[in-house]
Amino acid sequence: MSENLLEFTDAGFESDVLGADKPVLVDFWATWCGPCKALTPTVEKLAGEFAGRIAVGKMDIQSHPLTAGKLGIRSIPALLFFKNGQVVDSLMGAASEDKIRDKMESVLG
Repeated sequence: MSENLLEFTDAGFESDVLGADKPVLVDFWATWCGPCKALTPTVEKLAGEFAGRIAVGKMDIQSHPLTAGKLGIRSIPALLFFKNGQVVDSLMGAASEDKIRDKMESVLG
């Protein structure tokens, strides 16, 4: 993973995402998910583009199933946008780079 792309865990989710002082994009994925793997380079690119403004990270739902369960993640890839500890937007499935970027800009307001 790139230096701007974080890795979120069940143990750190509350402090790293819900307690973050800036918006956070979480990419819920799994190693066996082809569309998830295909989306990774796009998410990495946008993490660099928005560095310092939005924290961007991935969360492997197989290794860290508790948070995905609490948030009702039923299919992946799932991109959830958090602001002030709340989900403010989401994208399900393999979204385009432009669509993800538009959502990120919207979250920044």
